[in-house]
Amino acid sequence: MNHPGLLRPWKLSDLTYGLVKDFHYEVAVLPLGATEPHNLHLPYSMDTREADLVGERICEAAWNQGAKVILLPTLPYGTQTNQRGFPFALNLNPTTIFRVLEDLVESLVSQGILKIVLLNSHGGNDLKPFLREMYGKTPAHLFLCNWYTVFRDVYHQIFKHPDDHAGEMETSLALAYWPELVLRRDDGQLAADDGRTRPSRFEAVNRGWITITRPWHLLTTNAGAGYPHEATADKGRRVMEILVERLAAFLVELSQSLLDDSFPF
Repeated sequence: MNHPGLLRPWKLSDLTYGLVKDFHYEVAVLPLGATEPHNLHLPYSMDTREADLVGERICEAAWNQGAKVILLPTLPYGTQTNQRGFPFALNLNPTTIFRVLEDLVESLVSQGILKIVLLNSHGGNDLKPFLREMYGKTPAHLFLCNWYTVFRDVYHQIFKHPDDHAGEMETSLALAYWPELVLRRDDGQLAADDGRTRPSRFEAVNRGWITITRPWHLLTTNAGAGYPHEATADKGRRVMEILVERLAAFLVELSQSLLDDSFPF
């Protein structure tokens, strides 16, 4: 029997039941994205595309190294309460996301998958409280990966400018993997502003002593927070290499780890 899904047994959306039932999986990776504007030049699907891409690359590499891992379809909506000032920033409240995730975790537990990685691609998805809420309520062991934090230690070896949203790092990923979706002006330059953000009137907020939910229609000009104009496709590929190296190794280790009384220690 010939089936194209057999080429990617780690990707659920490509598989049929006729194939899935013959595989044993130890780890499920659930990516979470968002639907929101990214300055003037990147697509609304950017966070979801990044979640798809990172998930596919790390799960493929981990599977090829022996990990019994399966990549689930990406959730395309996230928490956007502070982007209400922009059109089609489609919101799920944090409590809504928690309930959706709780149901999905229960579905996985019912079929014996007790190692679950939440691969988060959107800064507005604050998921650490979900791990705390679920601890002791489920036999599943939950791991949270905000992939954009994985390379912090080498970020400035690759990029010149910090990136909060749609800046140099995200634009580099788009140029590397979806260049046809990056909007340019007639002169070939990015159709983006400089991603400057507006400081708060409160110095304690600017210094990070006090935290607020930032209203992005006041914080930014066009939803961009980070200078994008020195982005390159090569920088995007370098970031992906680091992500695959680091996260695939974790998935292999997680897949092979015994669920004993002291797990994960």
